Amino acid sequence: MIEFLSPISKKTIAHKEVLPEGVLGKQIDAHTAEGELPDLQHTKFALLGILENRKDVNYLGETVSLDAFRKAFYALYPGNWSHGIVDLGDIKKGETVEDTYFAVKTVVEALLKKKIAPLILGGSQDLLYAQYRAYDSHGSMVNIVNVDTNFDLGDAEKPINNKSYVGKIIVDKPYNLFNYSTLGYQSYFNPPGEIALMEKLYFDAYRLGEVTRDITVVEPILRDADVVALDISAIKSTEMSYATTASPNGFDGREICAISRYAGISNRVSSFGIYELKDFKNAETGAMLVAQVLWYFIEGVNFRVQEGDFSNDQHYTTYKVPVDDDILVFKKSNKTGRWWIELPFISNVNNKLKTPTLLPCTYGDYLSATNQEIPERWFKARRKNEV
Repeated sequence: MIEFLSPISKKTIAHKEVLPEGVLGKQIDAHTAEGELPDLQHTKFALLGILENRKDVNYLGETVSLDAFRKAFYALYPGNWSHGIVDLGDIKKGETVEDTYFAVKTVVEALLKKKIAPLILGGSQDLLYAQYRAYDSHGSMVNIVNVDTNFDLGDAEKPINNKSYVGKIIVDKPYNLFNYSTLGYQSYFNPPGEIALMEKLYFDAYRLGEVTRDITVVEPILRDADVVALDISAIKSTEMSYATTASPNGFDGREICAISRYAGISNRVSSFGIYELKDFKNAETGAMLVAQVLWYFIEGVNFRVQEGDFSNDQHYTTYKVPVDDDILVFKKSNKTGRWWIELPFISNVNNKLKTPTLLPCTYGDYLSATNQEIPERWFKARRKNEV
């Protein structure tokens, strides 16, 4: 993968040298010389910049620079972390966008095979397609969670762009996608047809107001994710001091960092991408907020707790709730207090589940079931497996 990677800029290297002892910049082993990658043997995280934005629907020849972000991130102090971080530098624009996709897929796939979590800082969000394609050899179905104002479904028959790439993820072979979830969407930015299609495909979609009213509703969604992506347009413009993030509505700094930490503590999330980054040169607040979002993801990973064997009843408390003609089976971890609901194997349907599967849920879902309300995520997941 070394042939696809370029060192961090000389400005960032110079800034790294003058930082005080103890900050991340002094601890991160960075790609500073052409052809000399950091040692990946004892690391858990690999920072990866992708300087591609030609599929941005508003592209006018701008370049992507991550110098301001790296300076902000390097200046932060680590938490009580046990996992190492390297900075692999950047993947520059290929001769074509498809060349860039190939480079991203190759590098991310290589990192995943080494059990290293790629921390992607990307230009236009169509790059999420390449991040997803890195899972082609993963051997199991993939769940994507996208923190975004838009669904970005688009028309799979038309050329890909940063507002129309999820359709390609759904229809392109190999078919690896099991579930796609959007957190923080805003209805007025999405065509009614796409909102209806999300329902038809039984995908999860949470409106901005629903999430900000109770941020904990996102935890089960992120607990079940393999890939997590963040479009910075999901953050309100006043938080970013960033000219191209024009929406006055969105997540504030505290909320977006909480979401990032939930993604980190998920035992399943294996790659994390932040997209729609351009040049933070005149937006120091935005650069620092993105740096803190990434800091909280790393913090979450460092404090992951492995659950016990689900087949061992000593590790869990089981609750059975009759609802209409169904008996819903809930399990609560005695170690973490997290909840799951069982998806039964339906023997007379050629579905994707050959054994009972546990779907992450909340205590609120259990309470709803006791009031004879079937949790919506359970209903969608079951219908999806009957198709």
